[in-house]
Amino acid sequence: MSPDRYSRQTRFLPFGEEGQRCLETASAVIVGCGALGTAQAALLARAGVGRLRLIDRDYVEESNLQRQVLYTEADAAAALPKAEAARRHLLAANSGISIEAAIADLNPRDAEDLLEGADVILDATDNFETRYLINDYAVREGVPWIYGAAVGSYGIAMPVLPGETACFRCVYPEPPSGAQPTCETAGVLGPITSLIGAVQAMEALKILGGRRASVRRKILRADLWNGPIREIDMPLRDPECPTCGAGEFPWLDGMYRAPVSLCGRNAVQIHERRRPLDLVGLAVRLGGLGEIRANEFALRLLDGEFEVTFFADGRAIIKGTTDIGVARSVYSRYVGN
Repeated sequence: MSPDRYSRQTRFLPFGEEGQRCLETASAVIVGCGALGTAQAALLARAGVGRLRLIDRDYVEESNLQRQVLYTEADAAAALPKAEAARRHLLAANSGISIEAAIADLNPRDAEDLLEGADVILDATDNFETRYLINDYAVREGVPWIYGAAVGSYGIAMPVLPGETACFRCVYPEPPSGAQPTCETAGVLGPITSLIGAVQAMEALKILGGRRASVRRKILRADLWNGPIREIDMPLRDPECPTCGAGEFPWLDGMYRAPVSLCGRNAVQIHERRRPLDLVGLAVRLGGLGEIRANEFALRLLDGEFEVTFFADGRAIIKGTTDIGVARSVYSRYVGN
C-alpha cells in the first residue's frame, strides 16, 4: 500500500498515524446496504478499516440509484444483491482491505454469527425491530453501535456505548405505534441520507481508531430542507431499562419476530421458513409459470400479479402486496409449506 494512501487522514493530528494503525486491524459491521449503508461503507472502506462485513437481505433496483451511492444501472439491471454489489465496488476503491458480503436477513437465529467480531456496528436498517435486535446484541456483548435513520429531508444519528451511555431502549422504550413515514410514503432526498451516513461513519472512525473518548454523546437531528441542524444531549441511562438495566434481551431471544413489510416497496419478506433452496432446480420447476430472471445469488419470477424473488437461504421477497397472509400463500404456491 502506498504510504500516501491515507496521508491526508493521518495528518489530522487528533487521529494521526496511531489511529490509522488501529483502523487497519479493526472490524466494522454495517447492517443494511441502502442509502445510509452505502454512504457508511464507502467512507469506512476508503479510510482503510481492515475488515468490513456488509449485511443486506435485498437486491438493487432502479429506484435505489437516486440515493444509494455505490450502485450503478448495471447492478439494477442484473438485480444483484446489495451486499455483493457494494462489496465489488468497494474493493475496486480499496483492494487492501477485507470485505465480506452477507446476503442475509439479520434475525435472532443468525445474529451471533453475523455480528460476531465487530468492534462497532452501524445501523443502516429501515425498521425498529432490527434496531432493537442490534441493541440487544450490542448491550449484551458490550459492542458500541451507531443508530441512524432518514426519511424525507429529516435524519437522526445517535451513538450507543454500552456501559457508558443510554442504550437504544432507554431512549425508545417501545417501538412507535401506528403507521410511520417511510421512503415510499414520504420520499427521501439523497443529501440527508449521505449526511446521516457520514455522521455515523465519523463516530465509527473515532471508535475504530482508538479515539472512543472523542465520540460525541449527543443525538443529532437534521432537516436539510427546512432546517435546523442541531444536537441535543443524550438522556442518562435508565436504571430501570429492561435491556441495559435488567439484562433482558427479548429481540435477541426471538420473542418478537414475524415476516416484515419492507420500507420503500409494496412488498413483504418471508423469512420464517429456514431451508436451503436449489435455485437452479426451482427455475426448472417454475418454467412456464412466468418470466424468470436469475443470477448466482437469487431467482426472480414475474407471474403477472406478483414479483417474487427467491434467495438460496430460503427467504423470498413478494412484491405486489403488503398483506402477510397473501405473501405466505404466494410463497407456499411456489415452494410449498
